[in-house]
Amino acid sequence: MKLLQKIRDIVVGWLAAEVEKPRDLPLADFERIEYELRPGDVILIEGRTRISRVIRLITHSAWSHAALYMGRIHDITDHAMRDHLLKFYNADPDEQLIIESFLGLGIIVAPLTKYKDEHIRICRPKGISRHDVQQVIGYAINKLGQEYDIRQVFDLARFLLPWAILPRRWLSSLFSYRPSTSIRESCSSLIAEAFQSVDFPILPVVQRAKDQSMQLVQRSPRLFTPSDFDYSPFFEIIKYPIIELSDAPAYRKLPWNKEGLLSDIEGKVYTPLGEKKLEPAKEETLEKDKKDEEPPKVFEFFD
Repeated sequence: MKLLQKIRDIVVGWLAAEVEKPRDLPLADFERIEYELRPGDVILIEGRTRISRVIRLITHSAWSHAALYMGRIHDITDHAMRDHLLKFYNADPDEQLIIESFLGLGIIVAPLTKYKDEHIRICRPKGISRHDVQQVIGYAINKLGQEYDIRQVFDLARFLLPWAILPRRWLSSLFSYRPSTSIRESCSSLIAEAFQSVDFPILPVVQRAKDQSMQLVQRSPRLFTPSDFDYSPFFEIIKYPIIELSDAPAYRKLPWNKEGLLSDIEGKVYTPLGEKKLEPAKEETLEKDKKDEEPPKVFEFFD
C-alpha cells in the first residue's frame, strides 16, 4: 500500500507541476474582477499545469479549472459555516476567498489573489436568490478536506475516446455515481453538486413528460467540466479585458466646465475653485459679442 501511495504521489506531483510560463501581461483585468465579483460566482481559470493540458485536450476548451467565489468571511451568514471554514483556513476579514478542488490538495479554501496572474473569467448564475447562494456556498464548505477525484479525469478521457481504441469492458465509472457515497470531488463536480443542491440548472437534460409538459433532469455532477459553466445559458459570462476598447469610462467624457466657475445666474453655489464667480458681463462687451455672432454676409453673383 505504501508503494502504491508513493507512486500515486509521484504521478499527482508530476501532473500538478506548472509547465507553461505565465503570460507577460494577463488577458484579464484582475483589479476590476476583484471589484465586480459577487458571492456565488464561478471563476474559470485557464491553468498552466500538465493536468490543465489534459483537461483542455479532453474538453476542447481553454478553461481547465473552476473555483467558487465565497466573498469575504463576513459574507458567509451562517456562523456555523464560518467556524467550519476557519478550521481549514485562517482568513483575514478583508481577504476575498474561493473554494476549489485542487489536484494533490483536495477541497480547499484559497485567497482569490492566487489567480491574479492567470487568464480568468466570471460565470454568474442568473437570478439566483441570496438565500440559495448561501446554501451553495455552505454545501461546498461542508466538503472541505475531501480528496481530489483524479480518476474522474481519466474517466472523462475514456468516455470521450472512440471505442475502437479502448475495449468496451473498460467501462467508465461516471454513470455509477451516487452523491451519498462520494468521498472525492473534482473542481467541476464539486461546484455542480453545490448548485444542484438548490435545483439551480447548469446544463440539464430537457425532455417531455407523458403529459407533454417539459421537465428537466439533472445530469450527473461527474459529467461536468469547467467549460460547461461557460456554455450554460443559465450563467452570465462577464469579462474584464486588461485593455478596454474605449479610452476612458463614459462618465469621463461628460462636458464638464474644467474651470469649475459659475456665473451670477446660478447664485451662490459652491464650486471646486472656491467662492470665485465670473464677473457680470458689461453692456459694451455684450454688444461686441453680438456683432461677432452676426452671420457673414452672402454675396450673390449674376451673369
